[in-house]
Amino acid sequence: MTGMVVQPYWRAEDGPSRRVLRLVRPFGSRVVRTTWKVRVHDAHHVPESGPVILAANHVGFLDGPLVWAAVRRPVHALVKQEMFRGVVGRALRAIGQIPVDRQAVDIAAVKACLAVLERGDVLAIYPEGTRGAGDFSRIKPGVAYLALCTGAPIVPVACLGTRQPGRPVGSVPRPRTRLDVVFGPPVRLDLTPWPRRQAVVREQARWLQKWLMAHVGYACEKTGQALPGPVSRGGPGPGPTVASDAGQHTKDVS
Repeated sequence: MTGMVVQPYWRAEDGPSRRVLRLVRPFGSRVVRTTWKVRVHDAHHVPESGPVILAANHVGFLDGPLVWAAVRRPVHALVKQEMFRGVVGRALRAIGQIPVDRQAVDIAAVKACLAVLERGDVLAIYPEGTRGAGDFSRIKPGVAYLALCTGAPIVPVACLGTRQPGRPVGSVPRPRTRLDVVFGPPVRLDLTPWPRRQAVVREQARWLQKWLMAHVGYACEKTGQALPGPVSRGGPGPGPTVASDAGQHTKDVS
């Protein structure tokens, strides 16, 4: 099976719970919107129904909450497994977020993502894999893999203002700071049945990368907000991520 990417078998019921997420999303959105000056641009690009992958850049701690607040539908996202401890971990599970092991190909997380899309829900993924410059100069192939598996449209998302220049990755903007989130037109990759070769996934990921980089450039021009530049590694380490390395796996899973 060398050169072929994983074929995980999943069911829609394997996905995370969405009942509590639907209940608390309006409240969480209100908190974010009242604490910071949130400006949402071109949200009409997010389909009102059906599966969709939100591919967002990742510059600061507030990227996840900002996307959550900007989308009118409940959003499931992958979050690093280290966050799933104690009260915070229980809360994340309750609201349907998905733990992921960033040090390995996490088949359970991949199956959960596929199940979210199979049942017609929204999945947020940060292809860069961790907080950084937010320019999509490096991405992981997982977003392409999930799109090839499901045929779900990918909507580009640019988060701006969630980290100030020179600030550490774990910093949070002061209250009333302006935060912009810009959505772009959706794109679809052709639904590709298994086996899906690594070369195909990587080729599609490279194409997506150019498209995502162009969207960030457009978003900066539209909003007048610049990316914060290289990160300062002071303070907490890399935070929640929704990047998947599924496209790098070479074993068959049953």
